[in-house]
Amino acid sequence: MILVKIAIEELEQEGKKAAGVFITSPTYNGVCSNISDISQICHSHGIPLIVDEAHGSHFKFHPDMPKTALSQGADLVIQSTHKVLCSFSQSSMLHLSGDRIDRDRVHKCLQSLQTTSPNWLLLASLDATRDELSKNPNTLFNEVMELVQQVKELINHIPGVSLLDLSCFSNNFSFIDPLRMTIGVQELGLSGLEAYNILSTSHGYEPELIGTQSFTLAFSLGTTKEYTQRLVSGLKYLSINFLQEEREIIKIDHGMDRVPFGEVYMSCTPREAFFAKKKKVNFEKSIGEVCGEFICPFPPGIPVLIPGEIITKRAMDYLIQVKDKGAFS
Repeated sequence: MILVKIAIEELEQEGKKAAGVFITSPTYNGVCSNISDISQICHSHGIPLIVDEAHGSHFKFHPDMPKTALSQGADLVIQSTHKVLCSFSQSSMLHLSGDRIDRDRVHKCLQSLQTTSPNWLLLASLDATRDELSKNPNTLFNEVMELVQQVKELINHIPGVSLLDLSCFSNNFSFIDPLRMTIGVQELGLSGLEAYNILSTSHGYEPELIGTQSFTLAFSLGTTKEYTQRLVSGLKYLSINFLQEEREIIKIDHGMDRVPFGEVYMSCTPREAFFAKKKKVNFEKSIGEVCGEFICPFPPGIPVLIPGEIITKRAMDYLIQVKDKGAFS
């Protein structure tokens, strides 16, 4: 919120005005920004607020969910309806509110980009999802919300395992999606990747996102009691087998692991890099060279280096570190 205000004011001091402010809320981990305050800052300067709410299409449908971006003053919101709701993969919705964004212009832009032969199965799945939600808007998520609450209470009693909550953040974040659960395993002496590999092999569990010290799970309308029982069983297995006083707790260099690329140095645009001639070099010889492709450790596939970016030692050290812990790119 403070950074948004500073960025807008810095532009104004240069005699410029932002065409819009774009934020992502919630994050992959379900952490929600204080959109209400951000929208007030934007609107006080006559600037529209655009929110990538890809992982928050379900917020409207339970009283214990975070407030939607639209209800907090966002002007344009993009939702990936397929992520938590019931539409087919690749289907999404674009929502507009108020008159700060020209609807006709948005429509013309879509016409210039969209195919004239849309996939009617995707469109039908969006309409079917809308229909289902309209019939049970206030009760559809009751069962999964109850399951998740039960799981959290059980996890809180498992030694060596922790849950991400708002106490980990500043006041800039207002809510965490109840259907996203980030589980910390640092006290078990395990990395997120090691815990993932164990859970995947022993209990058939596949997290959404893996971090250095944690992994994130996503729950939805399809979540069953058997699924949550396997999770609790798997975490108890980790606790019993890896929580030992003499086991060294992983110590993390926060500067490297959490912000491996705080500063980005571009030699050329991604387009220029894409069409440029390329060559393969060894890891140790790549520092200082210009990256020719996206380098994305999986999971979840967030780029560490992009085409046109100068490869730094810090980024390379990070990639080597996550590769050694089991990630691949």
